[in-house]
Amino acid sequence: MADTSDIKLTITFIDQDLDEEEKDEEAERLLTQMKELNEVEEVNRVAELNPPVGSKSITGYVVGQIMAIVKSESVKQVWAFLSDRLSNKPIEIELELTKQGGESKKVKVKASSRKELEAAVNAIQEITKV
Repeated sequence: MADTSDIKLTITFIDQDLDEEEKDEEAERLLTQMKELNEVEEVNRVAELNPPVGSKSITGYVVGQIMAIVKSESVKQVWAFLSDRLSNKPIEIELELTKQGGESKKVKVKASSRKELEAAVNAIQEITKV
């Protein structure tokens, strides 16, 4: 029987050389590209549920962050896509794997180079057995 676990990927642009607007532009660009992928079930900006007092965000979204839902059988193709597009950008990826029985695992990694991203992907795949 095929494993049909859902994987939730939250990708955050964390480059300190970029201002909030530039991080949002990166997130929007990635969002648009990921919407074109058949392997991605759903992709959206992450809503800001509790904006900090004095927040300047008028969009209602977390700055520089998107969230995607991917079926486990498609995750390798999505990793390849992300590696191509994000290999030299400082990012943080949080992955949550939810099995059909409700059990879930979470992993959070940071990467700022192709080598670090590949190491992070390998670590995530090992931990989640994807």
